[in-house]
Amino acid sequence: MKILATVFLLSSFVFAQTQQRTIAITIDDLPVVSTRGDLKNRQKITKNIIKHLKDAKVPAIGFVNENKLYAGDKRLEKQIDLLRMWVNAGFELGNHTFSHRSLNQIELGDYQADILKGETITKELLAKKGKSIRYFRHPFLQTGRSLEVKAGLDAFLAKHGYTIAPISVDNADYIFSRAFDIAFDKGDKALMKKVGDAYVPYMESKLDYWERQSTKLFGREISQTLLIHANFINSDYLDDLIAMFVRRGYKVVDLETALKDEAYKLPDTFIGAAGISWVHRWARDKGKDTILKDEPMVPEFVLKLSGFESE
Repeated sequence: MKILATVFLLSSFVFAQTQQRTIAITIDDLPVVSTRGDLKNRQKITKNIIKHLKDAKVPAIGFVNENKLYAGDKRLEKQIDLLRMWVNAGFELGNHTFSHRSLNQIELGDYQADILKGETITKELLAKKGKSIRYFRHPFLQTGRSLEVKAGLDAFLAKHGYTIAPISVDNADYIFSRAFDIAFDKGDKALMKKVGDAYVPYMESKLDYWERQSTKLFGREISQTLLIHANFINSDYLDDLIAMFVRRGYKVVDLETALKDEAYKLPDTFIGAAGISWVHRWARDKGKDTILKDEPMVPEFVLKLSGFESE
């Protein structure tokens, strides 16, 4: 019996090691979120991010804030052209609300109106490619302070054909992005490199954490969903990030495929103030002892440079 048990354990280990890890790349705050506000730099950031994705032959979805496409009530066609680049490259776009306001801070009706206002141009661009808008991403990952608000939003989204886009791999790429932008604004290339050199190792440590957290919760690694932003640092380092995924045995899949994982059918009952990973939301439902305590933090020098007080 001991021999059989050993064989079973070894075969289970080999089976686990040979399973295909999967991850979906979701990118928020399109067309661009950066201190590099001039059009030329925004075009460069967009082109570089798309090039990294195309060169790696991987899918991704971008979530749009359409307030960036207007000056008052006037459409800014050059800014809209940035979204056209995404659509022309074959990528899907989702709704991130018009003005990126928090559901925790405004009335549900105002939030719903902001969602509808934020789909106009995106729908128009997708329709020209025979596509429709399917996914919604909450700004700040803040999903409501009561179950009643969450239920009201869920019903609204379902009525308008939206699926919520949850994330498992929460991280602070936005803090690295701010630090990277500040180093650029200072003209300090050495500091930019220092921030950039710390970025992918940090993201790998985060991914390792969420792998272990999902295993503790489900007894397996789930299909991961990554949140990053359409920012300057990702325009330089997304290729290295994707290479890290590949080295760790991941296949990059589209969001629809990732969400077929049974884990994503679990309810989201979290009503806290923070915007957190869905994995931690599910873990909280099972008790805080299921949450791993060693989640990696942003390096202190990056946090200090960024101006953020905490992650």
